[in-house]
Amino acid sequence: MFRALFAAAAMIAAAPSFAAFNSDRITVSTEGSGPDVVLVHGLASSPRVWKGTIERVPGYRYHLVQIAGMGGAAPGGNAQGAVIAPVADEVARYISEEKLKSPALIGHSMGGTISMMVAARYPTSISKLMVVDMHPFIGQMFAGPTATADSVRPIADAMRARSAKATPEERAAEREKTINTMINTVAERPGPLEDSRASNADTVANAFSELLVTDLRSELPAIKVPTTILYVTPNGAPFTDAQMDAAYQAAYAPLSDATVKRVPNSAHFIMLDAPDAFAEEVKAFMAK
Repeated sequence: MFRALFAAAAMIAAAPSFAAFNSDRITVSTEGSGPDVVLVHGLASSPRVWKGTIERVPGYRYHLVQIAGMGGAAPGGNAQGAVIAPVADEVARYISEEKLKSPALIGHSMGGTISMMVAARYPTSISKLMVVDMHPFIGQMFAGPTATADSVRPIADAMRARSAKATPEERAAEREKTINTMINTVAERPGPLEDSRASNADTVANAFSELLVTDLRSELPAIKVPTTILYVTPNGAPFTDAQMDAAYQAAYAPLSDATVKRVPNSAHFIMLDAPDAFAEEVKAFMAK
């Protein structure tokens, strides 16, 4: 018995050691085996939104990014200041340090913005990109087609100030209202609502403010990998399906290899409202 223990200890000592990826901005867990796929959730969310997709699309090693300060995770380095751009840098660093070989990258909402940043700023780090319901400059959705980062900044600052003054009760009511408009399927709302309530208020407010003024349109030509853009017509938005189609086609026109597709009968969380259709889109995306 002791001889076996000593032999095992010797083997461990002789084995190469790898420093675990360490970040105060993100943590990453893995699930499954096969080609690598990195999944990035959205604002005030968590990797739980990908559960159904992982079950429906097996055969891959999924790397689930949890952004600090969201979904109940401690805010860490995201406690104050910028969130989105630093997180994008950390996702790219994770891919590099873990030596992932040409992974696919899928991001939902704010995670789509983060994923576009990775694809544009670290163009050799991934093999393909999927953006789920995110415009490259959502400031246009708030201030019209002529909006710029500077013209949207007062709106972003005002929304952040409003969030800072809100009571916990007001904030909880607002988050419930938001989730209800973003998920049509009532049975799928509790998890995202729990994640939203558990998210750090300052981190969320700062990230949303940053998101409003982030204009990635000029960076899109730097994305050279095959890209799939899925989007919906938002509930309550003053846009027709045709207007949304035109807006997304125009916004992503600079991409050299893109599939831009609206998903019907779904709100913002496509993977929850249309799980089977979304899984088929992921399968087609991965087959490219």
